[in-house]
Amino acid sequence: MKRMKTTEAVGQVLCHDITQIIPGVTKDAVFRKGHIIREEDIPVLLSVGKDSVYIWENDETMMHENDAAEVLYRMTANEHMHPSDVKEGKIEAIADTEGLLKVDREKLKKVNAFGEMMIATRHGNTVVKKGDKLAGTRIIPLVIKKDKMQEAEKICDGTPILKILPFTVKKAAIITTGNEVYHGRIKDAFTPVIEQKIAEFGAEMMFHEIFDDNDRKITDGCLRAIEAGADIVFCTGGMSVDPDDKTPLAIKNTGAEMISYGSPVLPGAMFLLSYYRKGDKVIPICGLPGCAMYNRRTIFDLVLPRLMAADPVTADELASLGEGGLCLNCKVCTFPNCGFGKGW
Repeated sequence: MKRMKTTEAVGQVLCHDITQIIPGVTKDAVFRKGHIIREEDIPVLLSVGKDSVYIWENDETMMHENDAAEVLYRMTANEHMHPSDVKEGKIEAIADTEGLLKVDREKLKKVNAFGEMMIATRHGNTVVKKGDKLAGTRIIPLVIKKDKMQEAEKICDGTPILKILPFTVKKAAIITTGNEVYHGRIKDAFTPVIEQKIAEFGAEMMFHEIFDDNDRKITDGCLRAIEAGADIVFCTGGMSVDPDDKTPLAIKNTGAEMISYGSPVLPGAMFLLSYYRKGDKVIPICGLPGCAMYNRRTIFDLVLPRLMAADPVTADELASLGEGGLCLNCKVCTFPNCGFGKGW
């Protein structure tokens, strides 16, 4: 690559895109990499501020920005994704399916700390839909040493930074608890909320029973739901610390592994997560606090996508939700396009 005065570059081959920016009208390349400069191109180049241009000279030790972007894309993207066209040295990863986006943060940080290159992604553990933009990649200079790109590839070691987990949990059980609902004193308003939210992930309720505050009955209901084929069990009601709230005890007595009773999220502090193992199958059993029934967004909205993608949630991950775990209850809710729950 060499630099030449624009007025002397007729017949030469451009080694990079030339971008024209007209505010409110366009931001696009007026000439693409590989364009052979003609006499009539000179005024256009000068009008976009290019008194000099970079002309391609073959150098086996260097890699052009477009080729480097291809390398960065391979380091970033996985199955269920496809690349955009290369434009001005940048390639974007586009989702081919709906699912849960996972980001290997350590690898992403190492690549971005390596110098002269960058990968920008969406937040991990968020829902993406087909056609969504997931990441953008490019190098910072126009050309980069090939051996540096080869060293960068070793960071990923054949395992890309991104992956999409399709939603696989389809059959849900709801165990409604509480004397007031069981005896018909109030209407069950919780179950319709859960049904609506799981339907967004292609799941449906296949088992539903209502119990009074009897922990043995609740335990039995959970186990019968699992025997009936439930992929996930939601228990509603009885999640506070009142002596007559027996749902946490009932879930524990199923034999499920208790991950956490309590979360650093408001609304949602009394959330319970456990996993019941039946052979090779792992079935989440969740205790949902009352806030999930009447608040627009709660811990339930943060955890549900991961449960629907069969992505195991750890106690440490739940603990990390403290930063960003305070919902501001905005008058106009923009979730998930806000900071709520982006801490894990």
